Amino acid sequence: MSVSGWRGVDLDGTLAEYHGWADGAIGAPVPRMVARVKAWLADGEDIRIFTARVSHGDPRRERSAIEAWCQEHLGQILPVTNEKDFGCCEIWDDRCVQVIINTGERVDGRS
Repeated sequence: MSVSGWRGVDLDGTLAEYHGWADGAIGAPVPRMVARVKAWLADGEDIRIFTARVSHGDPRRERSAIEAWCQEHLGQILPVTNEKDFGCCEIWDDRCVQVIINTGERVDGRS
């Protein structure tokens, strides 16, 4: 399925394993998500790493580490951001709860 806009993919716990901060080391790739992202990229999708890592500390150092991880595990460097804009059409994240637009109701029916 092609989307209009960019997809944000969280790094820690979604694209890379996360077992605590561990001095900022980026975890091993999550195979299922890596395969998904590679397929989207092959289809020409605009994929960005969506992570809080670049919102604190030394963002340039964090961005550099993320870019190196992407090059190694995805075969290319992806844009890195911690902000969404009007071009963002989807976010894949281990912490998200999706709601039905304009209702405040959870998609999964839980309260």
